[in-house]
Amino acid sequence: MTKSDGAAAALPQPSNWNLPNAITIVRILLAPVFFVMLLADNGADGGLRWAAAVLFILAIATDGIDGHIARSRNLVTDLGKLLDPIADKVLTGAALIGLSILAELPWWVTIVILVREVGITVWRFVQLSDRVIPASRGGKLKTLVQSIAISLALLPFPMLLGDWVNWVNGVFMTLALLLTVVTGIDYLVQAWRLNRAPASK
Repeated sequence: MTKSDGAAAALPQPSNWNLPNAITIVRILLAPVFFVMLLADNGADGGLRWAAAVLFILAIATDGIDGHIARSRNLVTDLGKLLDPIADKVLTGAALIGLSILAELPWWVTIVILVREVGITVWRFVQLSDRVIPASRGGKLKTLVQSIAISLALLPFPMLLGDWVNWVNGVFMTLALLLTVVTGIDYLVQAWRLNRAPASK
C-alpha cells in the first residue's frame, strides 16, 4: 500500500446528513407543491402559472448547486448519488404529468419519458446490493435538456411573444424525448454488460 492509498483510506466518509443531500430532499418535497400550483388555475396564464414555472426553475437549478457543494467540500455520498437523479425525475415527472393533464403536452410523450425514468430508477435500486449507479454524462445532458424544454413549456411566453414560441418549445421537447430514449437504451446496454461480465470470467 502506498502512502497515497493509506491517506485515501484514512479519510473519513462524509455523513449522509449534509447540506447537499438536504437540498436534494427539499427538491423532492417541492415537487407536489409545484404540481398543485400548476393545476390550480386550470391552465390559465395568470400569476399561479408564472409562480409554478419559477418554482420549477428554481428547484431544478438546485441540482447544480448541491452537486457543486458536494464535490467542492468532499461531501459526495452514495445516498446523494442515489437521491439526486430521483429528485430530478420526481420534479420533471410532476411537470410532464401536469402539462399533459392541461392538454399542453401529448400523453404519449409523458408516458415514454416516465417509463424510461421509472425503469432506470428501478434498475438503480436493484443494483444497490452491488454498487450505486450514478447518473452518466448522457443522463445529465438529458436532464438539462428536459429541464430547459419543460421550463419553456411552463412559462407562458406565447401569450407575450406570439405563437412562434410554441415551435421553439416543440424543438426542445423533441430533443429531450430523443435524449431520454437514447440514454435509456445506453443504460440497458450497461445493464446487459454488467450482468454478462461475471459469466465471462
